[in-house]
Amino acid sequence: MRGGVLAGGSGTAHAAPAERPGGRRFTLTVLGTTDLHGNVFNWDYYADREFDDGAHDDIGLAKLSTLVKAVREAQGAHRTLLVDAGDTIQGTPLAYYYAKVETIGRRKVHPMATAMNELGYDAAALGNHEFDYGIPLLRAFEKQLDFPLLAANALDAATGRPAFRPYVVKTVWRTGTAPLRVGILGLTNPGIAIWGKAHVEGRMTFPGVLEQAREWVPRLKRAGADLVVVAAHSGADLSSSLGDLLPFPENCSALVAEEVPDIDAILVGHAHTEIAQRFVTNKATGRRVLLTEPLFWGKRLSLMEFDLEWTPRGGWRNTAARSRVLRTAAVPEDAVITRKLRADHDAVVAYVNSRIGASKSAMSAATARYEDTAALGFVNRVQGEALKASLAGTPAEALPVLSLASPFNEAAAIPAGDVSVRDVAGLYAFDNTLFGVRLTGAQLKDYLERSVTYFAPPADPGPHAPGAVTNADGTPDYLYDVAAGLDAPLTYDVDLARPVGQRVTGLAHGGTPVAADRVFAVAVSDYRRSGGGNFPHIATAPVLHDRQLEIRQLLVEWVRERGEIDPAEFARVDWRLVVDGVPVEAVA
Repeated sequence: MRGGVLAGGSGTAHAAPAERPGGRRFTLTVLGTTDLHGNVFNWDYYADREFDDGAHDDIGLAKLSTLVKAVREAQGAHRTLLVDAGDTIQGTPLAYYYAKVETIGRRKVHPMATAMNELGYDAAALGNHEFDYGIPLLRAFEKQLDFPLLAANALDAATGRPAFRPYVVKTVWRTGTAPLRVGILGLTNPGIAIWGKAHVEGRMTFPGVLEQAREWVPRLKRAGADLVVVAAHSGADLSSSLGDLLPFPENCSALVAEEVPDIDAILVGHAHTEIAQRFVTNKATGRRVLLTEPLFWGKRLSLMEFDLEWTPRGGWRNTAARSRVLRTAAVPEDAVITRKLRADHDAVVAYVNSRIGASKSAMSAATARYEDTAALGFVNRVQGEALKASLAGTPAEALPVLSLASPFNEAAAIPAGDVSVRDVAGLYAFDNTLFGVRLTGAQLKDYLERSVTYFAPPADPGPHAPGAVTNADGTPDYLYDVAAGLDAPLTYDVDLARPVGQRVTGLAHGGTPVAADRVFAVAVSDYRRSGGGNFPHIATAPVLHDRQLEIRQLLVEWVRERGEIDPAEFARVDWRLVVDGVPVEAVA
């Protein structure tokens, strides 16, 4: 097994040290997952097929289960613990379905609970997305688990005490000598106070990750923990999308390792990046703290190993630690998970293929990269309306609303006639959430100039093949944004005869040229807001809206509520590609 499944990851494998006579040495394996986001099977519900991406990764707990069971078989179940770092019950149609359609409760167990119980998790930290469907649903999910949900920094607003268990201490008995006590501390993201405000305001508070680690790690040591593992739903590197909204950073796991003594390892979550193995030196003790973050959705499993030595006077001491990640694509799905949850999966497949409305005519995104289309106009309309509704009653409610969206999927199309969940969701290929930010006219112009570097300059208006004018220097489609006005049209030309940085001409809102100091409320994805694509101003712009609303679900709900799409409603020519003022002709 070590030469097969366990060799399927990245990082360096190390053999465990031989145990001395008398059992004074012991190697513990701690497995870690994070940001599962409602993925049980290796399935793309929006494409109605098995999941695949450019790296040919696989996803889901069914795949993870095979890896976990293989590790336990190879290392010994008594030497192995399994921990998760949060964001479990949101992110897929399956998660949405069992939160909103066939809601879990006494008669219905959440598929993620069934799968995680089968895997035998020892503990899981709460992620910020655990609160997206409200506290009652989270509590229902919690009751269905055979292991605790941990969050030392989720406090009851009335009492100031932890609203969930802060930590758990697992005792490993079969060490060959004294029992080994492993403390697992859970820390969630303080941004929940902002992102989940509608659900948690007045009910829970969320102090900082670092601050609560300083309080609870000593308590864990006093409780007898020989080894301390922190499951933190906070990215490794210090950063925040919260600006001045909170006094605590969003991502700070490496800082926690550096500042708080007596932590042996941190299982990192939230950032959706991969850290096979990283060490941070604690400033107080000089000891190295192990950090690892497996790739999201169950693409990876982190495998941490701790070499421990026991002495009669000193007890257990961590002498060495290491980690690596294993790829779920290397293994088949666990037949036990498949058998238990096939019916739940089939119900979701039927749901995403169900009719939610109708369209008066077909609407395609095939040409959205190089001409104004109803399909992208629809996305921008829905984003803009959601932002405008959220600004009602705030100081920003009078601001004109704009929206920014990318032509993610040129194969996306809404058919004439019946429209399914899957049809609509195909227009938005990523699990982004909606932000609203404040931009001035000058900042908007800078943003659009960065966006239109996507276009290559043709010598004349054409006709040209689309590929001759798009994707300049290999720029992918998701790094190009189209802007649209909600209250009034936002119109502009992109003159490809002009130098980069001076291409956007005639920028006007409602027919009036956009002044440099004009202020707008702009709907944009969390990916852009976090700096994705390195667009100017957006990452530092004042935040007007961040309710963690999934853009894809907003589109679905818009159609469901209205019952009908009329593509003519979104079919405006608000922007054009031109060469010296002459429209570019692109012919596929």
